[in-house]
Amino acid sequence: MVRAALGPPRGQIGRGPSPFAAYLPAATVVFASLLTALPIVSTSGWYPDFGYLVFISWRLLRADPWPAWWAAPLGFVNDLFTGYPVGFSIALWSATMLALDLVDRRTMWRDYWIEWMVAAVLIALRLGLYQLRFLSRIPPSAAVNESVNLVKRARAASAAPMVNAVLRRAARQPDEPPGSTVICVMSMSVPS
Repeated sequence: MVRAALGPPRGQIGRGPSPFAAYLPAATVVFASLLTALPIVSTSGWYPDFGYLVFISWRLLRADPWPAWWAAPLGFVNDLFTGYPVGFSIALWSATMLALDLVDRRTMWRDYWIEWMVAAVLIALRLGLYQLRFLSRIPPSAAVNESVNLVKRARAASAAPMVNAVLRRAARQPDEPPGSTVICVMSMSVPS
C-alpha cells in the first residue's frame, strides 16, 4: 500500500491543464452567440445578447486569459450570428474590454462589489442604448430614467450620474438615416 502511494501519479492528479483549456472561454462566448439561432419567442421582441453577457462574466471571473484583442474577433462572430451591423459588437466589446482593463488598473484590489457594479453599469448602458436607438415607442427620457433606476437598484448609485450623462448624450445624437443598414437590419430582426 505504501509503494502505491510513492509511485507515479495516476489519473488527473499531477497533470497539467488540458491543451485547449485556454480557448474554453472563447468557445463558450461563441456558443452563447449561437443561441440567437434558437427560435426564442418573446413578448417584447427583445432578448439579451447572451454572447455579451457570457463575455462580461468570463472577463470578470478570470482576467488573465483575456488579451484585449480578443474582443474584436469575438465581437465580429457575434455580429455575424446575431444580425447586428458589422462593427456594432466589435466596438461595444472592445470598449467594454478597455473599460474593464481600466477598472483593473485603477483599483488596488478586486472584490465582489466592484465587479457587481461594473457589470450592472455595462448592462444598464447596453439596455439604455438599445432602447434609445431601436425602440421608437419608448420616449428617450423614459429609457434614460429606467437605466439610471436599474443602476441604483443594483446598489451602484455612485455610477448613476455617469449612466445618466452617457445616455442623455446618446439621446441628443441624431438617429441613423432612414435607409441605413442599422435600421434595415433591426426592422427585419425585431417583430413589430
